[in-house]
Amino acid sequence: MRIVVDAMGSDNHPGPDVAGAVLAAREFGDTIILVGDQAQIEAELTKQDTSHLALEIRHAGQAVSMTDKPSEVVKSKPDSSMHVGLGLVKAGEADAFVSAGNTGAVLGIAMLRQVGLGRIPGIKRPALGVIFPTKERPLLIDNGANADCRPEYLLQFGLMGSLYVERVLGIENPRVALVSNGEEEGKGNTLIKESIPLLAASGLNYVGNIEPKEFMRGAADVAVTDGFTGNIMMKTAEAIASYMSDTIRDELMAGPLTAVGGLLAKPAFGRVRQMLNPDEVGGAPLLGVNGPVIIGHGRSNAYAIKQAVAQARRMVAHNVVAAIAAGLATAEPAPVSSKEVL
Repeated sequence: MRIVVDAMGSDNHPGPDVAGAVLAAREFGDTIILVGDQAQIEAELTKQDTSHLALEIRHAGQAVSMTDKPSEVVKSKPDSSMHVGLGLVKAGEADAFVSAGNTGAVLGIAMLRQVGLGRIPGIKRPALGVIFPTKERPLLIDNGANADCRPEYLLQFGLMGSLYVERVLGIENPRVALVSNGEEEGKGNTLIKESIPLLAASGLNYVGNIEPKEFMRGAADVAVTDGFTGNIMMKTAEAIASYMSDTIRDELMAGPLTAVGGLLAKPAFGRVRQMLNPDEVGGAPLLGVNGPVIIGHGRSNAYAIKQAVAQARRMVAHNVVAAIAAGLATAEPAPVSSKEVL
C-alpha cells in the first residue's frame, strides 16, 4: 500500500510523525509518503535507521496549527501538508491519509471535492468513529466531527459504524445503540427521541438506547451519538483512566507492604494499562468521505502514529469506503428535514 502521513500534524511535529512513519514502513513493508516541510522531514530521518525502507517525501510549504480556524485554513493555506496529502489520495497516488493534526481542518479539507476527497454520494455529514479502549473495543460514532446533529445524521452514523465494525473488526451483524441517559425509549433529548424510529426501521441490528456505563461494559458494538456528546465521553474516559492509574500508583508506593504487593501485581497492571492506552488504537477513521482517512490525537507519539497507519491499512484492505457507498445505496432513504442544508 501507499499511505500518506502528515508530517506536520502532531503537537510536536515532525518528530513523532516521522518516527511513527518509519516504524510503520518497517513493520508493514508499505510505502509511506511523508508530506510536509522537506528540510524538517529530512532532518528527522537522519535520526532514524531508514535502510531498505520505502519512504518518500512530498514537500508542502505550509502547516496547519491546532489554533487555526478550520473554516479559514481550508482556503488560506492551499499548500498545507493536509491539502497536499489528501490531494495525493484524491489523485490515486496514495491509498490513505493519516494525520494527528487539527481535526476540523482535516474534515474541512477532506470534504472539498476540488482539493480533497468530497463526501461519499448521499452522505450528509462525515463522522469520526473511534474504537473505545476497553476490553470489548466497541465503536463510538460521532467523536467530534459534528457538534450539532439531526436525526437523519445519526441514522447514517449508525449505518457507517455498523459497516466499519463488520468489515474491519469482523463482527457479524453488529449491535447498534443510541447513547442516552436511560435505556427506556422515553428517555433522552429531542434528538434521541426523533432518531429512535429511524434506527428502528433501518434494518440495522438496533438494540435501543444505551447508557454510557453499559456501553463501557460492551452492551453494543456501535454506539451512536452527536459529536459534542461523543467527544466529551471520550475525553472524560481518558481523564478518568489517567487519574485512576496515577492514584493507584501513588497508593501502592505509600508504604512498604503495598509496594511489595504492587511489584507482584505489576504484570497485571501493565496489561490493563496497555488495554486502556489510546495509543494502541492510534486514530479514528473519518467515515463518510470518499477515501480512507485516519485522524490521530495531537499528543500522538511515534507508536500511536504507527498504529494510526495500521488503522488506515485495515480501512484500505477491507474496502470500507466502497462498503459504505454500497450500504447507503441499498438502505431505506431517511426523511429529509426542511431545514437540511446540503
